[in-house]
Amino acid sequence: MTKCLLGFFFVVIGFAITAQSQTVVRVVDADQQRPLPSAHITYASMGAENEQTVLTAANGNAEIPKEFTKQNPRFVVKVSYIGFKSVYDTLRAGEEHTFLLEFQDQSLNEVVITAQYAPNNPDKAVHKIRIIDQEKIERMAAVNLEDVLTNEMNIRISQDAILGSSISIQGVSGQNVKIMIDGVPVIGRQDGNIDLNQINLNDIERIEIIEGPLSVNFGTDALAGTINLITKKKSREKTSLQLSSYNESIGRYNLRSTAAKQFGKLRVSLSGGRNFFNGWDSSDRIEPNREPLIADSTRVKSWNPKEQYFGRAQLSLNLKKINLHYRSELFTETITNRGMPRAPYYEQAFDDYYRTDRMDHSLSATGALSKRISFNAVAAYNAFLRTKNTYLTDLTTLDQRLSVTPGDQDTSSFSALMSRGSVVFARDSSKLQWEVGYDINHELASGRRIEDGEQTLSDFALFTTAEYTFLKNFTVRPGLRWAYNTNYNAPLTPSINLRYAFGKWIVRGSYARGFRAPGLKEMYFNFVDVNHNIVGNQSLEAEYSNNFTASVKRKYLIKQTIIQWEAGGFYNDIQNLITLGITDQEAQSYSYINVGQSQTGGMNASGSLLLKHLKLNLGFAYIGLKNQLANDLGKTNFVYYPEITSSAVYDFHKLGITASLFYKHQGRLPRVAVDENGDLYTSYIGAYNTLDFNLSKAFYEKRIQASCGVKNLLDVQQVNANGGGTGAHSTASPSVPIGMGRLYSLKLDVRWKK
Repeated sequence: MTKCLLGFFFVVIGFAITAQSQTVVRVVDADQQRPLPSAHITYASMGAENEQTVLTAANGNAEIPKEFTKQNPRFVVKVSYIGFKSVYDTLRAGEEHTFLLEFQDQSLNEVVITAQYAPNNPDKAVHKIRIIDQEKIERMAAVNLEDVLTNEMNIRISQDAILGSSISIQGVSGQNVKIMIDGVPVIGRQDGNIDLNQINLNDIERIEIIEGPLSVNFGTDALAGTINLITKKKSREKTSLQLSSYNESIGRYNLRSTAAKQFGKLRVSLSGGRNFFNGWDSSDRIEPNREPLIADSTRVKSWNPKEQYFGRAQLSLNLKKINLHYRSELFTETITNRGMPRAPYYEQAFDDYYRTDRMDHSLSATGALSKRISFNAVAAYNAFLRTKNTYLTDLTTLDQRLSVTPGDQDTSSFSALMSRGSVVFARDSSKLQWEVGYDINHELASGRRIEDGEQTLSDFALFTTAEYTFLKNFTVRPGLRWAYNTNYNAPLTPSINLRYAFGKWIVRGSYARGFRAPGLKEMYFNFVDVNHNIVGNQSLEAEYSNNFTASVKRKYLIKQTIIQWEAGGFYNDIQNLITLGITDQEAQSYSYINVGQSQTGGMNASGSLLLKHLKLNLGFAYIGLKNQLANDLGKTNFVYYPEITSSAVYDFHKLGITASLFYKHQGRLPRVAVDENGDLYTSYIGAYNTLDFNLSKAFYEKRIQASCGVKNLLDVQQVNANGGGTGAHSTASPSVPIGMGRLYSLKLDVRWKK
């Protein structure tokens, strides 16, 4: 009896001690055996979504609150620290637990696929690839591709009153920049450019940017750089639904939604939305003007009203050895260009309506034929329809009738069929990999402004690349492309990429030959009316280029701080550059012409710092330009302009608020222009600065994400430009449009997942 009582006594004492003992988590650097202060200990009940977080003290210890451990004798925990691998485990209450964290490069969680044999870590890729992930897209409250590229280094955005925004990379613009979605080129260029406002970021997972030619893999239009938007194809959730609303004080109202469902190995995703912009002029108030329009000069906007509808359907089937993905997209946009009331009674006005319709379908397949052989293939059909209608509007009754003036009504249609595929062979050691592939593109243009009503252009190519790694750290990747173009003799296009890694250093170098055949619009598009006189040129010569790039990258881990810097340079030598130029000064006739040799070159440097909840980025670029027109003017040296980019992101962890600040300085851009007498002269577009600020916070276990911000804090609207703008609809105005003044934004995302 006495023994039983003593046993019961010790059991009770044991339970009492356990109940009162602390649950301590200790975090230590596995390599240097030192404590890690401010490590994040995230804990939750078994099977529950509610998470709580504590930070370790200076000695590397953190205590799980007793209020939690009393109710949860067993619980799950995640231990994370900047620059180290995160650890997940199940713990018991009342015990002390020590975690040894191992160093891990932050980029290991990132994956790139553009021009790669298989999904790869960006630091291990021979190409220098920049990634804009979904987190950054959300921090910027970006809606379209223009929003997210505005603050990127070596990228310059230009605006056109009718055609929208355009882009240049490394000082090279127009048709030399290739934009793709899941490896499928986006068609429908106006004045050589894709309107970035028409590319919505709904259901986009990340954006990959490669500067310099990728002509071996992607052929024509890939001289200056390639931008590839990657859609979401996988998800941890079996069912998810997201509703997003975005509003700006200037009268922009956007609404979009995405729904996804997993049926076994099949994932189905549907998304769509509407973007509406009421137009803006510098005389408008900061808040939206909801009053009825007045039929006077105020009906004319410097930034035209715009309405977009878009939808996307995706099917992803993940089988054992093959992944199939089908994507279908529809897009329509209407831009309203209201005219000034006409004298003498000011009761009528001519109004233009520009409608764009896009339809894109693609089917891709990736997989493995064996342990050593993998494949990647895509086939797509894209259609682009551009319609312009001009109406004579009665401003007293708002009745409209089609204008009978020649050239006021027009419809142009462009379509493209493409297929690209490759097979990758790899040895067991993976020291040697090589790729053999094909690339087929067929384009069709039709319409009243296309010579003879219809024109076609086809390109057939075979390409091969190989990647060999010496001594585990030096990689060489040569490539070669053979092509047959129905209009031009395409040369053999070679390239070679080098990568050398030692310690935390990465050195890259590359040479690539570029080739671009003139497009159908440049050869056959005739645009002649009362305001335009543009005639295609069938005598154009193809563009050729040589590109050289080099870069060095270094990372440091100092206590709780990750520091990274990168420096590099580039040089582009383009022969027979195609541009829009004046051919008859008296008749003010324009056509696409070859301007001989054009060169761009420059250097850039960037650095980032990651310290606890603060992330800083700073970049500087110095870009030089020189072309044949400048040589004819006697200016044989490069003319340069600077760029400065910076961003700061701070996570107020306890409040659950993230603050983001984005700044960019765009230096004064020099160029050569032609005056009314046909003489050359030096012109420029003035320097300017942009600054955006955004706050975001998650509620209800991240089911609701709200953000508000201020864009264009410095209120930049126009900048000086002697010689006017550069777009097809630019005038001799001494300024060019940059932004719509300071504006305020509000975004709300509601997410549900199972």
